[in-house]
Amino acid sequence: MSDKELFASFAEVLALSQAMKDDLPGLLDPETGFAPRMRQLCMEHIQELEEAHASPKEIEVLRLEEHTWSLLQALLPARKTEFLPKPTAQQLIAINPYTPPSTLAQAVLNSSRLLEELVVVREWLQDTAPTPPIPEATTGYWKFTKHNVLQGMRSGNTYRDGLVKELDPDAPNREEGRALASDDASYEKGLLQALYACVRAGRLEDAVDFCRRAHQPWRASSILGSRLFAWPAISTESKEDDAMVEDDAEFWHGNRRRKLWKKTCVHAALNNTLSDQERLLYAALAPSPLTATILKSACRTWEDHLWVQISIICEEKESLELSRLSGSFWEGGEPEEVDQEEWEEEVIETLDTLQDVAVLEGPKADHAFHFSQLHIILNRTDQLLKAFDGTLSDEQFRKDSFEYAQLTRFFAHLCLFLQLIDIPTPPIETQHILEAYLQVLEQAEQRPLIAMYAGALGDNAVERYALFLVSLELNADVGERRLALTRANEHGLDMYRVAVVTAERTIEKAFDLLPEPKGPLPSIIALPQPPTVDELFLLRSIEWTTFHEETYEVALEQTNVILRYFLGVGRVQAALSLLEMLPSGLADISEPETRATEYLHYRQFFVIWEQLERVVEQRGQGDLPLSKDERGAWLSQYRNSIDQAHEQVTTLLTTEWLVPNETEVKLADRRTRELLRIRQLYIPEIIFRLHFILLNSRPWIPENLKRALKLADVVADSRYKLYDDFVKPDGPERLGKYLRAVKEAFVAGLEKGGSDPFRPVLAAL
Repeated sequence: MSDKELFASFAEVLALSQAMKDDLPGLLDPETGFAPRMRQLCMEHIQELEEAHASPKEIEVLRLEEHTWSLLQALLPARKTEFLPKPTAQQLIAINPYTPPSTLAQAVLNSSRLLEELVVVREWLQDTAPTPPIPEATTGYWKFTKHNVLQGMRSGNTYRDGLVKELDPDAPNREEGRALASDDASYEKGLLQALYACVRAGRLEDAVDFCRRAHQPWRASSILGSRLFAWPAISTESKEDDAMVEDDAEFWHGNRRRKLWKKTCVHAALNNTLSDQERLLYAALAPSPLTATILKSACRTWEDHLWVQISIICEEKESLELSRLSGSFWEGGEPEEVDQEEWEEEVIETLDTLQDVAVLEGPKADHAFHFSQLHIILNRTDQLLKAFDGTLSDEQFRKDSFEYAQLTRFFAHLCLFLQLIDIPTPPIETQHILEAYLQVLEQAEQRPLIAMYAGALGDNAVERYALFLVSLELNADVGERRLALTRANEHGLDMYRVAVVTAERTIEKAFDLLPEPKGPLPSIIALPQPPTVDELFLLRSIEWTTFHEETYEVALEQTNVILRYFLGVGRVQAALSLLEMLPSGLADISEPETRATEYLHYRQFFVIWEQLERVVEQRGQGDLPLSKDERGAWLSQYRNSIDQAHEQVTTLLTTEWLVPNETEVKLADRRTRELLRIRQLYIPEIIFRLHFILLNSRPWIPENLKRALKLADVVADSRYKLYDDFVKPDGPERLGKYLRAVKEAFVAGLEKGGSDPFRPVLAAL
């Protein structure tokens, strides 16, 4: 499973969980719930990384994540279950003074949510502990020492080689200066280390089995002494199996003298004559504040420190509560009041010290996952999310691509998991974390997953997903853009609103990159150039609002904005490309009238622009060698095209094309300035082009000379004020240029002779 596949697998689990968001038991199911599925994905990925001999650090961090999901599954189901009061230990004794200690201990556990959770955490720490090593097989009890002792007895030298002269378990401690044979001592050390590892992992059965296989049944009995005394036959607990009541007199187990056993274990742990390994084993079997130093001396990892603290807390609380019971046949003493709130505060203070405890192996105490685990245990998820949000701005943290991506992924899914099971999360920090994860997905090119996680942003979901769509820029074709927009609908987002916001943000970004249309008017007579990357980005912004008819009205508004820009900078070909991208339905929109009219004016302009270019092309065809019939057909087509162009241009010039109303002129907003610039750029150009088309076509169509002169009347007509479009303070002097062109037409009218210099003018009237 690659990293990309892991992203997709996490998203699949989230999608399945979101589909069952109202099924709390299903979300918290120990096998198929959200957290177990996440843990399973981590485990599968760890296995693949190990097989691929990946970086140990990468595997280590992923295993921490797996353990954290396991912790969440262990704790959250109980926290989402109402804590119902159950009979206290003292109440059980009042009903039955012979209630066994195991039942009383369970009642003590049931009376405190914190204690109950700490026991769960201890079991979690045991489940996630390293697998205990299996001691080497042995064929007998201290066989090498036994051989030497027997040899000494035969030879009469019972003190040979400084070995013990007796073989009882206490011999090495009782006989000062004497020890076991080196092979036996080495085996004993390895066995004790394995036994401690079994206790650390909560596998007492394995420890007992190791002892028996090592021919040390007495040590197995000392380990079994940790079990509380239970006798179902005299307990008031419900019997789950009828077989439990058979042979009541014999059906009991556990340690009837556990208090004495614990005192002995503590004494053994504090006995300096015992080996360090044996002292550690007894300290682990009966953890207490007295043996804390011994236990901590063996701590290598942060998890070891946590296990030691929680084991001591749980054991001490259980012993304290049992000792203060009265009326019990098995346990009890003088009743005394214990302040539960004070105890809970002490527990929290104790666990808080683990935030900066020194560790010898593995990730440090301040590692993000250790910090997370501690805060989950202390039920401080709000503080946890706020703390992680604070680290997102750390540039050094972002540079560590693996840990940053993995931690962001974990915290994003933690936020979503808590929300699914109705555990409130801080809204601002949650949004920041999800935003960060969306960036991780974008960098990992996980486009299909963006919509799902953006949808979790609530009120900000549309804006965030729109920003992602903007970030696609030109890397996605039209089909990919349409698919990405459709995904918004699949994940509960308003697809049409997403389309509108995406188009708006794209246009805004494009305008930030493109030069503003101001200053001197550009030249539009140069050969057209293909659009730049930024211009193409602006062009394609219209795609988002043209996929569906529901956004056509917005598309119309945005089309006008984009056309005003391209025409204002003289990019006629780019503007024409935009029109070719638009659906025909935009022309059917009639409201608001101002917007619809502006769009129709642009279409009118491009029809004329193409017609004028078509006339020029046809004029060139007349220079080719043509037959009489071909020339006749050409001239007819040429004449019709000029007539059509003349009619279209005259209509445009006399119908207030793109003329702002008086109110808009007074406001002088950006749109008004852009419209005035477009008229100043294209009205003179259209007039010049039509004038020279008419003038240059006179050899074939003589009456066009009169049309050219009449065109000047239209320009001079005060009703249309076209002459205003020729004048721009910082632009070229174009009115004079046009007057010189009119003069040229007037002179052309005298080409065929005649004494009346006003004949061309009169002919044009």
